[in-house]
Amino acid sequence: MSESKATSKSAGIVYLVGAGPGDPGLMTLRGRECIEMADVILYDYLSNADLLKWAKPEAERIYVGKKAKDHTLPQGGINELLVQKAGEGKIVTRLKGGDPLVFGRGGEEAQELRAAGVRFEIVPGISSSIAGPAYAGIPVTHRAHNAQLTIFTGHEDPTKAESSIDYEQIAKAPGTKVMLMGVERLPIITEKLQEHGLDPETPVALVRWATTGNQETVTGTIATIAEVVEKAGFKAPAVCVIGGVVGLRDELNWFENRPLFGKRIVVTRTRTQIGGVSRMLRDLGADVLEIPTIRIGRSEGDDLRGFAEMVQGAHAYDWLIFTSPNGVDYFFEMFFKLFDDIRAIGGARIASIGPGTTAKLKEHGLAVDLEPQKSVAEGLAEAFEKEIGSLENLTMFWARAEGARDVLSQRLNDAGVMLDEGIAYRTVPETDDPTGAVARFKEEGADIITFTSSSTVDCFFEMGLELPEGIKIASIGPITSDTIRNHGLTVDIEAEEHNIPGLVAAVRKLAGA
Repeated sequence: MSESKATSKSAGIVYLVGAGPGDPGLMTLRGRECIEMADVILYDYLSNADLLKWAKPEAERIYVGKKAKDHTLPQGGINELLVQKAGEGKIVTRLKGGDPLVFGRGGEEAQELRAAGVRFEIVPGISSSIAGPAYAGIPVTHRAHNAQLTIFTGHEDPTKAESSIDYEQIAKAPGTKVMLMGVERLPIITEKLQEHGLDPETPVALVRWATTGNQETVTGTIATIAEVVEKAGFKAPAVCVIGGVVGLRDELNWFENRPLFGKRIVVTRTRTQIGGVSRMLRDLGADVLEIPTIRIGRSEGDDLRGFAEMVQGAHAYDWLIFTSPNGVDYFFEMFFKLFDDIRAIGGARIASIGPGTTAKLKEHGLAVDLEPQKSVAEGLAEAFEKEIGSLENLTMFWARAEGARDVLSQRLNDAGVMLDEGIAYRTVPETDDPTGAVARFKEEGADIITFTSSSTVDCFFEMGLELPEGIKIASIGPITSDTIRNHGLTVDIEAEEHNIPGLVAAVRKLAGA
């Protein structure tokens, strides 16, 4: 290897990251850091594509999915790609389902990188061999049942002459046995284990898409499980648990008993805001499809210059008005370009719409002087009139979105307010599908779709998407509901409290949970 080539390769690095079993909450903190700083991300079939939302917008995303008989890119090609991208001086994150070294071929990739002189780091992940059973209510070890755990792969044809799997030793090993990647060969594998002495009545469970909202579990015995799987149409990927601990499932099954388990719910919002509502719904057991329908960007041209001038003079206003978390973000982004000290904001009082907006202001150490009970523009106008009385000649600055409804400005101007409206940001339809959620929605549909603003409704339909028959619609509030109806649709439920917790409560009610 030449000196220049070695220098080039040493400038880059590859992180071999365990993406965990599927639930984004089970990704390690180090793993998330590696996604956030990556220039290139290679991800496979078993790594949840939702993890890509943590990536930089400009990061290159490459799908190298591998499943039985369907390899997007052979392993050799993946190895070459890792070496190539790191050789270009890039930070490369290789996402591998579960743990990279538990039947994940991470060791082979690391050897290839070492041989090519490429720096690498291995980031362990939570293996599906333990997480899958845990989410099905099956502890792989338990003092009353076993003191040994055997993990093996079924991704090898046990009929070939020289199998590396010793089925006799596995059958005779005490304790729990966990098999990965063996659904298609289950009839042969279970027969082999019985031939070598495993009791036909030994309990067995298979957990499919473990830790996600699509999780499915079937149970049987070593003698019956192959037939159970065939009748259920049970497909890979799945984890197989063999042993007495399977009997604890009836008592310990916690994940599949959650109120929204089995419901597929679409969340429409911006990329940056989508996580909060998704997390709440996932905590209730839902299978969440995150479809960002709008992208938020700063204002431009004359709008940006005008906004900057108003922010610079913020200390001179009687009131500052914020009607969205985005307005707060872009206000302070501009503010701290102009000032070094929060005290430069002066003594203006602050009005806010919605708990999310109020929470954003509190992040900057600012308390809110006025927040209406109803999280809509009309509610704020009414609160001003009720709490302040005469508004004549008061000076107010509203950090708003481009194209925001003019209800608030009309009410305040009619009341004699000297109102300056600064265009803090603008919204445009989202055009990318970085996680494949749009494709999955088109293919699989959903039970419920949520809309959090009029913009998300308009932009959803600008994306050319259609709602499948039978899907229910949940709206965050009356303004959003009106926009939904303007598209010729029926709102099945509207949140009583016009915020994210209120929307989640409405979804629960709509789902009969």
